Amino acid sequence: MLIDILLAVGGLLVGGILGFFISRNLFMNQMKKNPPINEKMIRAMFLQMGRKPSETQIRQVMNSMNKHK
Repeated sequence: MLIDILLAVGGLLVGGILGFFISRNLFMNQMKKNPPINEKMIRAMFLQMGRKPSETQIRQVMNSMNKHK
């Protein structure tokens, strides 16, 4: 009876710890593959569209991106 409870608690602890590290590793890999958008990327997108962006436009786009996250 007591051993069953200890095994269940131990299994939950080990599962929680393993789950934390696995999900952390997956999250880090995802961030490396798809980094968050920064001002440099926005500037490059504007230039690809043939426009010269002003700092105000870049800040507006960054604010709208942050607002919708």
